[in-house]
Amino acid sequence: MRKVLFAALLGLAALGVQAATLRWAAQNDVLTLDPHSQNHTTSIAIQQHAYEGLTRYSSDYKLQPALAESWKEISPTQVRFNLRRNVKFHDGSPFTADDVVFSYHRIKQPQGTQQVYVNGVADVKKIDDYTVDFILEGPAPILLRNLVYFRIMSKSWSEKNRSQNVQDYAKKEETYASRNVNGTGPFMIKSWEPDKRVVFEAFKGYWGKVEGNITDMVYTPIKSDATRVSALLSGDVDLVTDLPTQDVERLRKDPKLKILDGNEARTIFLAMDQHNEELKYSSIKGRNPFKDVRVRQALNQAIDREAIKRVTMRGLSIPAGIMVPPGVQGWSKDIDTPEKYDPAGAKKLLAEAGYPGGIDFTLDCPNGRYVNDEKVCQAIVSMWAKAGINAKLNAIPFSNFIPKILNFDSSVYMLGWGVATLDANFTLQSLLHTKTTGADGSFNLGRVSDPKLDNIIDTLKFATDANGRPALLREGLVRVRDNYYYVPLHHQLRPWAMKKNVEASYDLLDQHHARFTRVK
Repeated sequence: MRKVLFAALLGLAALGVQAATLRWAAQNDVLTLDPHSQNHTTSIAIQQHAYEGLTRYSSDYKLQPALAESWKEISPTQVRFNLRRNVKFHDGSPFTADDVVFSYHRIKQPQGTQQVYVNGVADVKKIDDYTVDFILEGPAPILLRNLVYFRIMSKSWSEKNRSQNVQDYAKKEETYASRNVNGTGPFMIKSWEPDKRVVFEAFKGYWGKVEGNITDMVYTPIKSDATRVSALLSGDVDLVTDLPTQDVERLRKDPKLKILDGNEARTIFLAMDQHNEELKYSSIKGRNPFKDVRVRQALNQAIDREAIKRVTMRGLSIPAGIMVPPGVQGWSKDIDTPEKYDPAGAKKLLAEAGYPGGIDFTLDCPNGRYVNDEKVCQAIVSMWAKAGINAKLNAIPFSNFIPKILNFDSSVYMLGWGVATLDANFTLQSLLHTKTTGADGSFNLGRVSDPKLDNIIDTLKFATDANGRPALLREGLVRVRDNYYYVPLHHQLRPWAMKKNVEASYDLLDQHHARFTRVK
């Protein structure tokens, strides 16, 4: 074993590559290693080291070829992709068109939540071993951005390991693919011990070049804020990508560390059950108050977002009025106007809606998924009480929280949504379209249903800037805001901290990429 390691290090040295190990920590664990199961940022951030799409982003968010070398439009509804040759999966098997076709049909399965990444794709057809045609439902303006997150699996490996079907996470199913990985990416995932660590190793047979020098990496989920910061200060970890707000300024002054500032492309919000005729976990019987826009508006008005920013978030948030953050196509400052804090007005709205004595329900909140998530929920519960909104807080670990909301077992819940394509229709389609068994409404778990909004979203799938796309995005976002379909809270600001000898590229989607990272 020592001879093998020594030979590998000599080989790297001959190529001018300095072998380096990176120890990376954050608060969240992986939900699954199945790349088509859960549209969950931490899981995607881990998986993307091993699984690749046909396209990818550069460190400055320029689209690049990945498993596809090139593409061309045959017609407005047919795009031909020329696949990269001589690419190997981590088990040594070749990558071909069969894997792309297989992965397309797999990601479309309804038990997963990643169908949005093949949005507008009607079929994928094999032309030959290294050519596939994407048959589209109509012109797809953000197809190449979507395909960054359409991860390709090995057909033969999946069949061999009985993993042709996507893991059903809502039913807490375990499969071979939910625990094991075989991709084409620059890193192999050697092991995952839940709540302990994920171990990576550079894939020596990788087809491409990497900008960094990481040869080994360990990701450690550390839920406790204090423990995570202590690990960084003591040198036990090299990089932390979710700093506790109360420690940022102290860490900024530490001469052994450096801080990367940035605003994450994520909005934190509350969702309400707007589907059931009777609200669960409430003493109100025979009615669902959230079907009334006045009640939804009351929940918005009774929250002091500036106070949450100042006290709970220590300034590291942007109070939100719409469901997408700055930097996303469709966002503009003039429509991102948070609801004015007015508990008396909220109380009046409740009375007008027929609830003069107020309303009650349970607020489901993840514990340790988003920055200060439970503390934000505690603050909201206190604010709501002043308006006669009596919420019982149920803060639980994210691994238990997700199956609960996927099974529609919630009256009101907190969630955060990152915009992977940096286009607002990703949010509108996932969170606002009437829920179907496909991509539409994949995370619309309060089951909002607005036919006019559906029409806007469906039109946006195929609309380009030349035929009114910016105006449609604006119309959709304003309609969501003015109907109070959600309670947007804030857009997260999320600085990273690292040792002085680490060079990393900040990621808007909170996904550290080891291929861009160097340790000196």
